[in-house]
Amino acid sequence: MGKLIITDHPLIQHKLTIMRKKETSSSDFRSLVTEIATLMGYEVTRDLELQDVEIETPLMKTTGKEISGKKLGIVPILRAGVGMVDGFLSLVPVARVGYIGLYRDPETLKPVTYYNKMPSDVASRTMIVLDPMLATGGSLIEAVNELKATGATSIKAVCILGAPEGVEAFQKAHPDVDLYLAAIDEKLNDHGYILPGLGDAGDRIFGTK
Repeated sequence: MGKLIITDHPLIQHKLTIMRKKETSSSDFRSLVTEIATLMGYEVTRDLELQDVEIETPLMKTTGKEISGKKLGIVPILRAGVGMVDGFLSLVPVARVGYIGLYRDPETLKPVTYYNKMPSDVASRTMIVLDPMLATGGSLIEAVNELKATGATSIKAVCILGAPEGVEAFQKAHPDVDLYLAAIDEKLNDHGYILPGLGDAGDRIFGTK
């Protein structure tokens, strides 16, 4: 079973509170998304494999550590997930970036993929899917479906806020994928918004309505 990890560091919780405030500007909201993504990234990359490497300091030769094993791929779900990319790239600038675009079918209400652009070597990478909000879980489930269909075998999912309904649905659909959240809120309302939530993350990141 994939792990559920709540990254409840005090700095993350403090920044999340500011994000929730309705008076927080789009500019500040964008900065906070990047900052939280960076802080969450430390936890998401905690289990990266290391190997010894011989180096020379200005004083002597010594043995240091460097990252080995699987390389990383970052996959934001368009459009709100784009706001989290810079936070992860600041930690792992050599990571490859793929994109998945989804829209909700007005009749079935299910997510439909309209864009999928991935690195050619997803099978040899740990792919990290980014989306600020995990509401019903439909978009994140479909994004991971797409990744698996392209050959990815090592996948992690990272969201800032989640609803209990979405967490349950995602873990049922993808029990092999670790899920990272900064917080789990109370519930979804009748329109599928997380309560108390922070509104529409995409609109608040990009200043649209």
